[in-house]
Amino acid sequence: MSDSDGFDLDEYLAHLGWAGERRPDTATLKGVHLAHMRGIPFENLDALRRTAPSLELSDLMAKLLRSRRGGYCYEQNTLLATALRALGFGVTLLTARVVVGTDRIESRPRTHMTLRVDVPGDPQPYLADVGFGAIGALLEPVPLVLGGEFEDAGRRHRFVRVPHRGPLEMWMLEAYIDGSWQPQYAFTLEPFEHVDFEVINWHIATNPRSPFTQRLFVQRVTADRHLLLHGSLLTETWADGQVHKRELADEADVRRVLDEEFGIEAPEGMKLLS
Repeated sequence: MSDSDGFDLDEYLAHLGWAGERRPDTATLKGVHLAHMRGIPFENLDALRRTAPSLELSDLMAKLLRSRRGGYCYEQNTLLATALRALGFGVTLLTARVVVGTDRIESRPRTHMTLRVDVPGDPQPYLADVGFGAIGALLEPVPLVLGGEFEDAGRRHRFVRVPHRGPLEMWMLEAYIDGSWQPQYAFTLEPFEHVDFEVINWHIATNPRSPFTQRLFVQRVTADRHLLLHGSLLTETWADGQVHKRELADEADVRRVLDEEFGIEAPEGMKLLS
């Protein structure tokens, strides 16, 4: 697949509402990343139907930009990577082990797509990721460096090194949540290719043991809150730290919330609750 087949940078940036500069610099990188996070919801509706979503750019444009839908990490980060390359950035696809909810890094396979981004003239690479459907997700790219913490649009992140048996150093992204640093995912800097993610995407979207085939998972980020729908539980986390949770009543209630709160139109006839 070509890096640009079926992709329209003008349409992508217009959908995000991005009217800033189109230079390959850190300001553009951060601005486009944040606009993407706020402009395209995270959702797993295809995987919930045991269908692997297409990662072809023409299909991603149709689904994520032209219809009332969103996507999960392979879709979101493929689209962002293509846009960043079109803007003049260097982008390397990476894979990560999600460690939220587990004590052992090795207990999870490498199934998450994240991005190393190189800014021309800047020796410091960045980690970018618009496809991590969790409260600990990056809102803006952060420098890929140890020894400090970073604020990205109100969230706090840092990197630590963790031991493992491989020849490459293992990085861990941590997020500061509820007064403590919490591990999010671990990765090495080994490059992966689009064809690798075709296989991973199929596995995650069709394996009956995959969490994405078992339960609805939808996320939306705005300037003042984070919305998460996990099964029938809707969680609103506000910028001031307030958290509101409520159980949705039934399929009709879930479909209404998807429409009104997330801007997502679920396919007709689809069962949304297990």
